[in-house]
Amino acid sequence: MHLARAPIGLLIAGAVAFAATATVRAQPAASGPPAVGIIEVAKRPITESSEFLGRIEAVNRVNVVARVTAFLEKRLFKEGTEIKTGDKLYGLERAPFEADLASKQAQVAQLQATLENAKLTTDRARTLLGGPAGQQSTYDAAIANQRSFEAQVQSAQAQVQSSQINLDYTDIRSPIDGLVGRTAVTEGNVVTPGAGVLTTIVSQDPMYVTFPISVREELALRERYATRGGFNAVVIKLRLPDGRLYEQTGKLNFVNNTIAQSTDTFLMRGDIPNPTLHDPATTDGSIRELTDGEFVTVLLEGVQPVEVLAVPRSAVLSDQQGDYVFTVGADNKAEQRRIQLGQSTSTVAAVISGISLGDKVIVEGLQRVRPGQPVSPGPASALIQSSMRAVASDGRTQIDGGGAGEAKPAGNGR
Repeated sequence: MHLARAPIGLLIAGAVAFAATATVRAQPAASGPPAVGIIEVAKRPITESSEFLGRIEAVNRVNVVARVTAFLEKRLFKEGTEIKTGDKLYGLERAPFEADLASKQAQVAQLQATLENAKLTTDRARTLLGGPAGQQSTYDAAIANQRSFEAQVQSAQAQVQSSQINLDYTDIRSPIDGLVGRTAVTEGNVVTPGAGVLTTIVSQDPMYVTFPISVREELALRERYATRGGFNAVVIKLRLPDGRLYEQTGKLNFVNNTIAQSTDTFLMRGDIPNPTLHDPATTDGSIRELTDGEFVTVLLEGVQPVEVLAVPRSAVLSDQQGDYVFTVGADNKAEQRRIQLGQSTSTVAAVISGISLGDKVIVEGLQRVRPGQPVSPGPASALIQSSMRAVASDGRTQIDGGGAGEAKPAGNGR
Protein backbone atom coordinates (compact mmCIF):
# COMPACT_ATOMS: atom_id res chain seq x y z
CA MET A 1 0.00 0.00 0.00
CA HIS A 2 2.78 2.50 0.84
CA LEU A 3 4.74 1.53 -2.28
CA ALA A 4 1.72 2.39 -4.50
CA ARG A 5 1.20 5.85 -3.04
CA ALA A 6 4.80 7.06 -3.48
CA PRO A 7 4.82 7.35 -7.31
CA ILE A 8 1.55 9.31 -7.27
CA GLY A 9 3.01 11.87 -4.83
CA LEU A 10 6.08 12.25 -6.97
CA LEU A 11 3.97 12.85 -10.06
CA ILE A 12 1.96 15.61 -8.34
CA ALA A 13 5.09 17.32 -7.05
CA GLY A 14 6.64 17.19 -10.50
CA ALA A 15 3.58 18.69 -12.15
CA VAL A 16 3.54 21.63 -9.70
CA ALA A 17 7.22 22.31 -10.28
CA PHE A 18 6.72 22.25 -14.07
CA ALA A 19 3.78 24.62 -13.91
CA ALA A 20 5.75 27.07 -11.77
CA THR A 21 8.65 26.95 -14.22
CA ALA A 22 6.29 27.57 -17.15
CA THR A 23 4.72 30.55 -15.39
CA VAL A 24 8.11 32.14 -14.81
CA ARG A 25 9.02 31.66 -18.46
CA ALA A 26 5.70 33.21 -19.60
CA GLN A 27 6.30 36.52 -17.77
CA PRO A 28 7.70 39.22 -20.14
CA ALA A 29 10.97 40.86 -19.51
CA ALA A 30 10.81 44.27 -17.75
CA SER A 31 10.10 47.07 -20.32
CA GLY A 32 11.87 50.45 -20.52
CA PRO A 33 10.43 53.93 -19.73
CA PRO A 34 7.14 54.67 -21.55
CA ALA A 35 7.42 56.70 -24.76
CA VAL A 36 5.69 60.07 -24.61
CA GLY A 37 5.17 62.95 -27.06
CA ILE A 38 6.18 66.40 -25.83
CA ILE A 39 5.85 69.98 -26.97
CA GLU A 40 7.70 73.04 -25.68
CA VAL A 41 5.67 75.76 -24.01
CA ALA A 42 5.64 78.84 -26.22
CA LYS A 43 3.80 82.13 -26.42
CA ARG A 44 0.96 82.14 -28.93
CA PRO A 45 -1.18 85.03 -30.20
CA ILE A 46 -4.75 84.27 -29.16
CA THR A 47 -7.86 86.35 -29.68
CA GLU A 48 -9.78 86.88 -26.45
CA SER A 49 -13.51 86.38 -26.76
CA SER A 50 -16.43 86.38 -24.34
CA GLU A 51 -19.84 84.95 -25.16
CA PHE A 52 -23.25 86.30 -24.14
CA LEU A 53 -26.89 85.85 -25.07
CA GLY A 54 -28.28 88.94 -26.82
CA ARG A 55 -31.23 90.28 -28.74
CA ILE A 56 -31.47 92.27 -31.97
CA GLU A 57 -33.32 95.59 -31.69
CA ALA A 58 -34.23 98.20 -34.30
CA VAL A 59 -32.49 101.54 -33.91
CA ASN A 60 -35.74 103.38 -34.70
CA ARG A 61 -39.28 102.15 -34.08
CA VAL A 62 -42.43 104.11 -34.90
CA ASN A 63 -46.01 103.24 -33.99
CA VAL A 64 -48.15 104.94 -36.61
CA VAL A 65 -51.37 106.48 -35.24
CA ALA A 66 -54.07 108.76 -36.64
CA ARG A 67 -53.88 112.46 -35.70
CA VAL A 68 -57.48 113.29 -36.70
CA THR A 69 -60.83 111.52 -36.70
CA ALA A 70 -61.90 110.44 -40.19
CA PHE A 71 -62.86 107.52 -42.39
CA LEU A 72 -59.96 105.45 -43.71
CA GLU A 73 -60.34 105.57 -47.49
CA LYS A 74 -57.20 103.78 -48.68
CA ARG A 75 -54.17 101.82 -47.54
CA LEU A 76 -51.24 102.65 -49.81
CA PHE A 77 -48.47 100.25 -48.72
CA LYS A 78 -47.77 96.55 -49.01
CA GLU A 79 -47.46 94.88 -45.64
CA GLY A 80 -44.01 93.52 -44.79
CA THR A 81 -42.08 95.66 -47.28
CA GLU A 82 -39.49 98.38 -46.82
CA ILE A 83 -40.58 101.99 -47.23
CA LYS A 84 -38.86 105.37 -47.33
CA THR A 85 -39.30 108.52 -45.27
CA GLY A 86 -42.31 110.47 -46.57
CA ASP A 87 -44.00 107.53 -48.29
CA LYS A 88 -47.78 107.77 -47.97
CA LEU A 89 -49.22 104.94 -45.88
CA TYR A 90 -52.93 105.77 -45.46
CA GLY A 91 -55.35 108.18 -47.09
CA LEU A 92 -58.18 109.53 -44.88
CA GLU A 93 -61.35 111.29 -46.00
CA ARG A 94 -60.38 114.88 -46.95
CA ALA A 95 -63.67 116.60 -47.80
CA PRO A 96 -64.70 117.70 -44.25
CA PHE A 97 -61.26 119.13 -43.58
CA GLU A 98 -61.15 120.95 -46.94
CA ALA A 99 -64.53 122.54 -46.21
CA ASP A 100 -63.37 123.62 -42.76
CA LEU A 101 -60.22 125.14 -44.24
CA ALA A 102 -62.24 127.07 -46.83
CA SER A 103 -64.53 128.43 -44.09
CA LYS A 104 -61.55 129.63 -42.03
CA GLN A 105 -59.98 131.26 -45.07
CA ALA A 106 -63.24 133.14 -45.76
CA GLN A 107 -63.26 134.44 -42.19
CA VAL A 108 -59.73 135.75 -42.69
CA ALA A 109 -60.77 137.52 -45.88
CA GLN A 110 -63.76 139.12 -44.16
CA LEU A 111 -61.69 140.34 -41.22
CA GLN A 112 -58.97 141.66 -43.51
CA ALA A 113 -61.58 143.75 -45.36
CA THR A 114 -62.85 145.12 -42.06
CA LEU A 115 -59.28 145.89 -41.02
CA GLU A 116 -58.70 147.87 -44.21
CA ASN A 117 -61.76 149.99 -43.44
CA ALA A 118 -60.50 150.55 -39.90
CA LYS A 119 -57.14 151.71 -41.23
CA LEU A 120 -58.91 154.27 -43.47
CA THR A 121 -60.91 155.56 -40.48
CA THR A 122 -57.68 155.93 -38.48
CA ASP A 123 -56.01 157.86 -41.30
CA ARG A 124 -58.97 160.30 -41.55
CA ALA A 125 -58.98 160.87 -37.79
CA ARG A 126 -55.25 161.61 -37.91
CA THR A 127 -55.79 164.15 -40.72
CA LEU A 128 -58.57 165.95 -38.83
CA LEU A 129 -56.38 166.42 -35.76
CA GLY A 130 -54.77 169.47 -37.46
CA GLY A 131 -58.10 171.29 -38.05
CA PRO A 132 -60.85 172.67 -35.82
CA ALA A 133 -63.02 169.60 -36.29
CA GLY A 134 -60.39 167.16 -35.09
CA GLN A 135 -60.65 165.52 -31.69
CA GLN A 136 -57.99 163.45 -29.94
CA SER A 137 -60.58 161.05 -28.57
CA THR A 138 -61.86 160.22 -32.04
CA TYR A 139 -58.33 159.43 -33.21
CA ASP A 140 -57.61 157.27 -30.15
CA ALA A 141 -60.80 155.27 -30.69
CA ALA A 142 -59.93 154.73 -34.35
CA ILE A 143 -56.48 153.38 -33.43
CA ALA A 144 -57.92 151.04 -30.81
CA ASN A 145 -60.51 149.73 -33.30
CA GLN A 146 -57.80 149.12 -35.93
CA ARG A 147 -55.63 147.21 -33.49
CA SER A 148 -58.60 145.09 -32.44
CA PHE A 149 -59.25 144.04 -36.04
CA GLU A 150 -55.54 143.32 -36.54
CA ALA A 151 -55.67 140.88 -33.62
CA GLN A 152 -58.82 139.25 -35.02
CA VAL A 153 -57.10 138.77 -38.37
CA GLN A 154 -54.13 137.09 -36.67
CA SER A 155 -56.46 134.78 -34.75
CA ALA A 156 -58.34 133.86 -37.91
CA GLN A 157 -55.06 133.17 -39.74
CA ALA A 158 -54.04 130.84 -36.91
CA GLN A 159 -57.36 129.02 -37.35
CA VAL A 160 -56.56 128.66 -41.05
CA GLN A 161 -53.15 127.20 -40.19
CA SER A 162 -54.74 124.74 -37.75
CA SER A 163 -57.25 123.63 -40.39
CA GLN A 164 -54.45 123.20 -42.91
CA ILE A 165 -52.54 121.00 -40.45
CA ASN A 166 -55.62 118.83 -39.86
CA LEU A 167 -56.09 118.52 -43.63
CA ASP A 168 -52.46 117.44 -44.01
CA TYR A 169 -53.00 114.80 -41.32
CA THR A 170 -55.42 113.02 -43.66
CA ASP A 171 -52.31 111.85 -45.53
CA ILE A 172 -50.50 109.56 -43.08
CA ARG A 173 -46.84 109.26 -44.13
CA SER A 174 -43.83 107.34 -42.87
CA PRO A 175 -41.48 109.39 -40.66
CA ILE A 176 -38.52 106.98 -41.14
CA ASP A 177 -37.00 104.48 -43.53
CA GLY A 178 -37.81 100.97 -42.43
CA LEU A 179 -39.83 97.79 -42.67
CA VAL A 180 -43.57 98.27 -42.26
CA GLY A 181 -45.65 95.67 -40.46
CA ARG A 182 -49.22 94.50 -40.88
CA THR A 183 -52.07 96.98 -40.80
CA ALA A 184 -54.44 96.94 -37.84
CA VAL A 185 -57.26 98.80 -39.65
CA THR A 186 -58.77 98.24 -43.08
CA GLU A 187 -60.52 100.63 -45.47
CA GLY A 188 -63.93 101.96 -44.47
CA ASN A 189 -63.29 102.12 -40.73
CA VAL A 190 -63.25 105.30 -38.71
CA VAL A 191 -59.87 106.04 -37.15
CA THR A 192 -59.27 108.39 -34.26
CA PRO A 193 -56.22 109.55 -32.29
CA GLY A 194 -57.30 107.21 -29.51
CA ALA A 195 -58.00 104.19 -31.72
CA GLY A 196 -54.52 102.74 -31.24
CA VAL A 197 -51.65 101.81 -33.53
CA LEU A 198 -52.42 101.54 -37.24
CA THR A 199 -49.10 99.86 -38.10
CA THR A 200 -45.50 99.72 -36.90
CA ILE A 201 -42.32 100.64 -38.76
CA VAL A 202 -38.85 99.45 -37.66
CA SER A 203 -35.57 100.67 -39.14
CA GLN A 204 -33.34 98.05 -40.77
CA ASP A 205 -29.75 99.19 -41.18
CA PRO A 206 -27.92 99.37 -38.84
CA MET A 207 -29.41 97.34 -36.00
CA TYR A 208 -28.74 97.35 -32.27
CA VAL A 209 -27.71 94.23 -30.38
CA THR A 210 -28.28 94.38 -26.62
CA PHE A 211 -27.03 91.86 -24.07
CA PRO A 212 -26.80 91.70 -20.27
CA ILE A 213 -23.55 90.87 -18.49
CA SER A 214 -22.94 90.28 -14.82
CA VAL A 215 -21.21 92.90 -12.72
CA ARG A 216 -18.22 90.58 -12.26
CA GLU A 217 -17.89 90.08 -16.00
CA GLU A 218 -18.21 93.80 -16.64
CA LEU A 219 -15.38 94.52 -14.20
CA ALA A 220 -13.20 91.89 -15.89
CA LEU A 221 -13.89 93.37 -19.32
CA ARG A 222 -13.12 96.84 -18.04
CA GLU A 223 -9.80 95.68 -16.58
CA ARG A 224 -8.90 93.83 -19.77
CA TYR A 225 -9.73 96.52 -22.34
CA ALA A 226 -9.73 99.91 -20.55
CA THR A 227 -6.04 100.52 -21.29
CA ARG A 228 -6.28 99.15 -24.85
CA GLY A 229 -8.83 101.62 -26.19
CA GLY A 230 -12.09 100.85 -24.37
CA PHE A 231 -14.96 100.36 -26.82
CA ASN A 232 -12.52 100.57 -29.74
CA ALA A 233 -10.54 97.60 -28.40
CA VAL A 234 -13.35 95.10 -29.05
CA VAL A 235 -15.60 94.10 -31.92
CA ILE A 236 -18.96 92.39 -31.83
CA LYS A 237 -19.57 89.20 -33.76
CA LEU A 238 -22.84 87.31 -33.84
CA ARG A 239 -23.70 83.65 -34.01
CA LEU A 240 -27.14 83.25 -35.55
CA PRO A 241 -29.82 80.87 -34.22
CA ASP A 242 -28.88 78.25 -36.82
CA GLY A 243 -25.25 78.26 -35.63
CA ARG A 244 -23.80 80.26 -38.51
CA LEU A 245 -21.38 83.12 -37.82
CA TYR A 246 -22.77 86.43 -39.10
CA GLU A 247 -20.49 88.01 -41.70
CA GLN A 248 -20.73 91.60 -40.42
CA THR A 249 -19.00 92.91 -37.30
CA GLY A 250 -20.24 95.61 -34.96
CA LYS A 251 -18.97 98.05 -32.34
CA LEU A 252 -19.95 98.69 -28.74
CA ASN A 253 -21.56 102.09 -28.17
CA PHE A 254 -23.34 102.03 -24.82
CA VAL A 255 -23.21 100.62 -21.30
CA ASN A 256 -26.21 101.30 -19.09
CA ASN A 257 -25.67 103.60 -16.11
CA THR A 258 -27.56 101.40 -13.64
CA ILE A 259 -27.50 97.75 -12.59
CA ALA A 260 -30.63 95.63 -12.90
CA GLN A 261 -31.24 94.71 -9.27
CA SER A 262 -33.25 91.59 -10.08
CA THR A 263 -30.40 90.02 -12.10
CA ASP A 264 -27.32 91.99 -10.95
CA THR A 265 -26.38 92.69 -14.56
CA PHE A 266 -25.38 95.60 -16.75
CA LEU A 267 -27.04 96.12 -20.13
CA MET A 268 -24.56 96.63 -22.97
CA ARG A 269 -25.37 97.63 -26.53
CA GLY A 270 -23.65 97.76 -29.87
CA ASP A 271 -24.61 98.54 -33.44
CA ILE A 272 -24.02 96.23 -36.38
CA PRO A 273 -24.70 96.58 -40.12
CA ASN A 274 -27.67 94.77 -41.62
CA PRO A 275 -27.32 95.06 -45.41
CA THR A 276 -29.66 93.47 -47.92
CA LEU A 277 -28.81 89.93 -48.97
CA HIS A 278 -30.26 90.20 -52.47
CA ASP A 279 -31.06 92.91 -54.97
CA PRO A 280 -34.59 94.16 -54.12
CA ALA A 281 -35.27 94.46 -57.86
CA THR A 282 -34.89 90.69 -58.31
CA THR A 283 -36.80 89.63 -55.18
CA ASP A 284 -40.12 90.45 -53.58
CA GLY A 285 -38.72 93.23 -51.42
CA SER A 286 -35.48 93.52 -49.46
CA ILE A 287 -34.21 90.48 -47.53
CA ARG A 288 -31.90 91.05 -44.58
CA GLU A 289 -30.22 88.66 -42.15
CA LEU A 290 -31.08 90.34 -38.85
CA THR A 291 -34.64 90.84 -37.60
CA ASP A 292 -35.91 93.02 -34.79
CA GLY A 293 -36.41 90.94 -31.63
CA GLU A 294 -34.23 88.02 -32.78
CA PHE A 295 -32.15 86.12 -30.20
CA VAL A 296 -28.45 85.75 -31.09
CA THR A 297 -25.20 84.74 -29.42
CA VAL A 298 -22.92 87.75 -28.96
CA LEU A 299 -19.16 87.23 -29.21
CA LEU A 300 -17.27 90.15 -27.70
CA GLU A 301 -13.84 89.76 -29.29
CA GLY A 302 -10.60 91.66 -28.82
CA VAL A 303 -9.38 93.54 -31.87
CA GLN A 304 -5.73 92.66 -31.28
CA PRO A 305 -4.56 89.14 -30.31
CA VAL A 306 -2.66 88.84 -27.04
CA GLU A 307 0.46 86.76 -26.35
CA VAL A 308 -0.18 83.95 -23.86
CA LEU A 309 1.58 80.76 -22.80
CA ALA A 310 -0.33 78.06 -24.66
CA VAL A 311 -0.32 74.27 -24.68
CA PRO A 312 -2.55 71.76 -26.45
CA ARG A 313 -5.81 71.23 -24.60
CA SER A 314 -5.16 67.46 -24.60
CA ALA A 315 -2.19 68.01 -22.29
CA VAL A 316 -4.34 69.42 -19.48
CA LEU A 317 -5.63 66.96 -16.88
CA SER A 318 -7.94 67.58 -13.91
CA ASP A 319 -8.61 66.15 -10.51
CA GLN A 320 -10.31 67.36 -7.34
CA GLN A 321 -7.46 69.78 -6.65
CA GLY A 322 -7.67 71.46 -10.04
CA ASP A 323 -5.87 71.41 -13.37
CA TYR A 324 -2.37 70.10 -13.99
CA VAL A 325 0.05 68.97 -16.68
CA PHE A 326 3.02 66.64 -16.80
CA THR A 327 6.39 68.05 -17.80
CA VAL A 328 9.70 66.31 -18.50
CA GLY A 329 12.59 67.31 -16.24
CA ALA A 330 16.29 67.33 -16.97
CA ASP A 331 16.60 63.70 -15.88
CA ASN A 332 13.70 62.65 -18.15
CA LYS A 333 11.38 62.12 -15.21
CA ALA A 334 7.72 63.16 -15.31
CA GLU A 335 6.84 66.10 -13.06
CA GLN A 336 3.29 67.06 -12.14
CA ARG A 337 2.69 70.83 -12.42
CA ARG A 338 -0.42 72.50 -11.02
CA ILE A 339 -1.54 75.23 -13.42
CA GLN A 340 -4.07 78.04 -13.60
CA LEU A 341 -5.91 78.27 -16.90
CA GLY A 342 -7.01 81.40 -18.68
CA GLN A 343 -9.68 81.37 -21.34
CA SER A 344 -9.28 78.26 -23.46
CA THR A 345 -10.66 76.57 -26.54
CA SER A 346 -11.32 72.90 -27.22
CA THR A 347 -7.83 72.61 -28.77
CA VAL A 348 -5.66 75.26 -27.06
CA ALA A 349 -5.26 76.02 -23.35
CA ALA A 350 -3.97 79.42 -22.23
CA VAL A 351 -1.95 79.04 -19.02
CA ILE A 352 -1.70 81.90 -16.53
CA SER A 353 0.66 80.28 -14.06
CA GLY A 354 2.32 76.96 -13.20
CA ILE A 355 4.63 76.51 -16.19
CA SER A 356 7.26 78.63 -17.90
CA LEU A 357 8.38 79.41 -21.39
CA GLY A 358 10.35 76.48 -22.85
CA ASP A 359 9.04 73.81 -20.45
CA LYS A 360 8.53 70.43 -22.10
CA VAL A 361 4.90 69.40 -21.62
CA ILE A 362 3.73 65.85 -22.25
CA VAL A 363 0.85 65.80 -24.70
CA GLU A 364 0.79 62.16 -25.82
CA GLY A 365 1.05 58.92 -23.85
CA LEU A 366 -0.36 60.51 -20.70
CA GLN A 367 -2.22 57.33 -19.69
CA ARG A 368 1.15 55.64 -18.97
CA VAL A 369 2.71 58.52 -17.00
CA ARG A 370 3.01 58.77 -13.21
CA PRO A 371 4.68 61.56 -11.19
CA GLY A 372 8.43 60.92 -10.78
CA GLN A 373 8.43 58.09 -13.33
CA PRO A 374 11.18 58.05 -15.98
CA VAL A 375 9.86 58.57 -19.51
CA SER A 376 11.26 58.41 -23.00
CA PRO A 377 10.36 61.80 -24.56
CA GLY A 378 10.01 62.47 -28.27
CA PRO A 379 8.37 65.09 -30.52
CA ALA A 380 4.58 65.21 -30.49
CA SER A 381 2.64 64.02 -33.50
CA ALA A 382 2.46 66.14 -36.62
CA LEU A 383 -1.26 66.84 -36.04
CA ILE A 384 -0.66 68.51 -32.69
CA GLN A 385 2.38 70.36 -33.96
CA SER A 386 0.47 71.73 -36.96
CA SER A 387 -2.48 72.84 -34.82
CA MET A 388 -0.21 74.86 -32.55
CA ARG A 389 1.64 76.36 -35.53
CA ALA A 390 -1.71 77.41 -37.00
CA VAL A 391 -2.47 79.33 -33.81
CA ALA A 392 0.86 81.11 -33.98
CA SER A 393 0.53 81.96 -37.67
CA ASP A 394 -2.75 83.88 -37.71
CA GLY A 395 -3.56 84.64 -34.10
CA ARG A 396 -7.26 84.21 -34.73
CA THR A 397 -7.99 81.23 -32.50
CA GLN A 398 -11.07 82.22 -30.57
CA ILE A 399 -11.13 81.71 -26.83
CA ASP A 400 -14.46 80.70 -25.37
CA GLY A 401 -14.95 82.53 -22.14
CA GLY A 402 -18.43 81.52 -21.14
CA GLY A 403 -18.10 84.87 -19.40
CA ALA A 404 -15.46 87.53 -19.16
CA GLY A 405 -12.23 86.19 -17.79
CA GLU A 406 -13.60 82.83 -16.61
CA ALA A 407 -11.52 79.69 -17.18
CA LYS A 408 -13.36 76.60 -18.28
CA PRO A 409 -12.41 73.37 -16.52
CA ALA A 410 -10.30 70.86 -18.37
CA GLY A 411 -12.46 68.48 -20.28
CA ASN A 412 -10.33 65.38 -20.81
CA GLY A 413 -10.15 64.13 -17.22
CA ARG A 414 -7.36 62.02 -15.83
